[in-house]
Amino acid sequence: MSVPAFIDITEEDQASELRAYIKAKGADISEENAEGGLHVDLAQIIEACDVCLKDDDKDVESVMNSIVSLLLILETEKQEALIESLCEKLVKFREGERPSLRMQLLSNLFHGMDENTPVRYTVFCSLIKVAATCNAIAFIPTDLDQVRKWIVDWNLNTEKKHTLLRLVYEALVDCKKSEAAAKVMVELLGSYTEDNASQARVDAHRCIVRALKDPNTFLFDHLLTLKPVRFLEGELIHDLLTIFVSAKLAAYVKFYQSNKDFIDSLGLSHEQNMAKMRLLTFMGMAVEFKEISFDTMQQELQIGADDVEAFVIDAVRTKMVYCKIDQTQRKVVVSHSTYRTFGKQQWQQLHDSLSSWKANLATVKTSLQALSPSA
Repeated sequence: MSVPAFIDITEEDQASELRAYIKAKGADISEENAEGGLHVDLAQIIEACDVCLKDDDKDVESVMNSIVSLLLILETEKQEALIESLCEKLVKFREGERPSLRMQLLSNLFHGMDENTPVRYTVFCSLIKVAATCNAIAFIPTDLDQVRKWIVDWNLNTEKKHTLLRLVYEALVDCKKSEAAAKVMVELLGSYTEDNASQARVDAHRCIVRALKDPNTFLFDHLLTLKPVRFLEGELIHDLLTIFVSAKLAAYVKFYQSNKDFIDSLGLSHEQNMAKMRLLTFMGMAVEFKEISFDTMQQELQIGADDVEAFVIDAVRTKMVYCKIDQTQRKVVVSHSTYRTFGKQQWQQLHDSLSSWKANLATVKTSLQALSPSA
């Protein structure tokens, strides 16, 4: 991608024009080009370019595009430090102000570079930081498949990979994109190994709390398989997660009574936890029984007789359970419920069901052939 230049002249003259322009704006910089070459000129220009960031957007973009056009013709080994310096300027200068301009400048730099250039990592991280300050993450490519590809293309080490995924996660959370954020966090935690899982304690803790807090998340068993989460086994946060994975409402109530301060410290709402555990408990009941009496629901879900109908309606809205109310016989008739966990037993049940269907179809085929030999 070509980047608009400040002026159509030689690189040396362009650097000289930039020096003169910035100096005229009040920067402490010489108008004479440095003896060390273009990369030294750019280092000094970038260091002094703060004064230009106060100008009108069009003027700032012209100056920055000129700097970018010169950066892109440098040898790769000379680019990295200069690009990092420029990105730092654009992220931190008057933080919170003119975010759309700063995003445009960073985007010009990002798309002007070769796709496989490792230093694009620095530019992309800067783009995310600026976008997060103005709720503009929707304009930044954060699709997990694309991010995975860049991680490979840029040959990122483990630390940079984790930093990138963490930045994307936090930006998505800030912009209220909880479902996308959850996928990124699972990707982050899944990238740890047995050797470094202990380093992910904060991320694992944050992932659990975020999942429990999300009003649209009801399945948690996949979190227990992540190595950093397994590393928390024996701690209260892991005990709490286990309750939400497979236990009933009564178990949560008992846990809360003994650990009220802990729940409060996580920023979780006890009322919201109770509502979610009621649904999860009902899901478990609906898998086991196709008909559930009102009395059983009142006892297991700790609700009054007048609240049963409203609860069932709310449960059906989540699409985790499909059922109908039989007011005459005071019971709920279940047609389908999502499994809270899907392990070996559930796979066996699925295998048995498919085998049964296959056998039934074979019987039907045999019957049809007996009636009509040509069938």
